[in-house]
Amino acid sequence: MENAQHLIGSGFNARSTADDVLSGIDLTGKLAIITGGHSGLGLETTKALSRAGAYVLIGSRQPETAAKALSGIDNAEVDRLDLSDLESVRQFAERFLASGRKANIIINNAGVMACPETRVGPGWESQFATNHVGHFALVNRLWPAIAIGARVVAVSSAAHGITPIDGTTSSFSMVTTAGRPMAKQRRLTRSLRFSLIGLARTQESAPFLCTPARF
Repeated sequence: MENAQHLIGSGFNARSTADDVLSGIDLTGKLAIITGGHSGLGLETTKALSRAGAYVLIGSRQPETAAKALSGIDNAEVDRLDLSDLESVRQFAERFLASGRKANIIINNAGVMACPETRVGPGWESQFATNHVGHFALVNRLWPAIAIGARVVAVSSAAHGITPIDGTTSSFSMVTTAGRPMAKQRRLTRSLRFSLIGLARTQESAPFLCTPARF
């Protein structure tokens, strides 16, 4: 049985901006990893975190394009990351681990939506693989480099509330609504919570589900 979802009482809402949330917060010396942090919500998050003093590492499957989008933003770098390819996820994580740095914030932001049905890896539907499996693998690969007190955020949508979860398959031969993949994001967050529970107990880290959309 699932636990009922509830607001964490942050005081912010769908109209709050990234700068509203970070007002008065100094992130100097903190490192954030953002997947897809060069476009859309990811880019605005990167800008806001940089303005607050954080150093931001952006994972992108098109690093050259990402570097152009991030031109002029202080404290940011780009590394290649294709979330639909678990080998790419492994290589990204290993490069970060080899750098000896610690991640204070991980934001699982990148995703694809309503794309033509495509199979990747061991037959996974590409949207499921990219948005969910890739992020799950990434956070677990980065486990040794997650700092004390770190926060792991999965960007999702309120659409998860309009459809049930089909837990019987990862192939997704038919995905007809936005709700089903978003419901998978909710389950991913719960999976991350259990995966990181030992770390959370010893390092005071916690996963969160962020739903920026309103329906």
